[in-house]
Amino acid sequence: MNAIDRVTDGAKDLGLDFVAPFPVIAACLLLTMLFVVWIWKRTTRRVAVPYDHSSKPAGRGWWGSISAAETLLPLLGGIVLLILCNPLTTGTPVDRRSMTNIQFCVDSSGSMTARFGEGDRYAASMAAINEFLDYREGDAFGLTFFASSVVHWCPLTTDSSAFKCAIPFMKPNQQRAIGGGTRIGMALQACREVLNSREAGDKMIVLVSDGVSADLYGGRAEKIAKQLSDENIMIYAIHIGSGEAPPDILTLTTMTEGETFLPGDVDALDDVFRRIDQMRPAKIESVESEKIDSFAPWCLAGLVLLGCWIVSLFGLRYSPW
Repeated sequence: MNAIDRVTDGAKDLGLDFVAPFPVIAACLLLTMLFVVWIWKRTTRRVAVPYDHSSKPAGRGWWGSISAAETLLPLLGGIVLLILCNPLTTGTPVDRRSMTNIQFCVDSSGSMTARFGEGDRYAASMAAINEFLDYREGDAFGLTFFASSVVHWCPLTTDSSAFKCAIPFMKPNQQRAIGGGTRIGMALQACREVLNSREAGDKMIVLVSDGVSADLYGGRAEKIAKQLSDENIMIYAIHIGSGEAPPDILTLTTMTEGETFLPGDVDALDDVFRRIDQMRPAKIESVESEKIDSFAPWCLAGLVLLGCWIVSLFGLRYSPW
């Protein structure tokens, strides 16, 4: 192992890092060290005077002080070199919120215009969803409307402002693009494709519907649920209609480790979304420490050396006469 390699390994052991290639830095520092050694080992500045052969002291104290003063300048040059190479240090580890990808799958069939609170089922559902967004800041949200066909209104995004703009445009009976039926199975498959396009974060579907779906009959619900479960996609279903939730919906939520809710009024609907938030709290993950600038210790060392060197100029310098 040569001298540069030893210096490089020693710097890594101390946790030092630089933007510039370290072998170059090590080579320059090695030259600086050699210059310092030369200052202390050289004999060229010795001039014999008559009293050198007398019994008087050799003046090694003054020689050491002057040599130390002459060492300050190359050391200061080494500090400047390190500062120009942009020294880095490892920052403090931080925690951040792990994102959850939440795809809202909202029924937009004609039955969603039935009375619910002061408005209808559709308006109450969208109002509750908008409130849910406010206390899930940091997650990614997508919005899908379905009836006989599907419309992906809003892609997965952390900007939830598009949700508020969707309410008047996709109101049931005011649009004909997606028909008037209720095909939950088709809608879930469409949401699944959207969620699988995202690699990072948990995946969850919040299904809001008031009816039954023929495309879940004949074991179709079990097949879809198994597929979603294998892909770690959880379903929370909100049956906003009257009566009990359809058995197929219960199958979907149970097999994906989700839950089915039956809100009877607007307040209960708001409580449902609060419960979902509590059941699926945001995860906190540790972020790998980043490299940050580390100029402070080197600048402080440089200022100390510069001050000492300036003071030494008032008398600590070699003069052979």
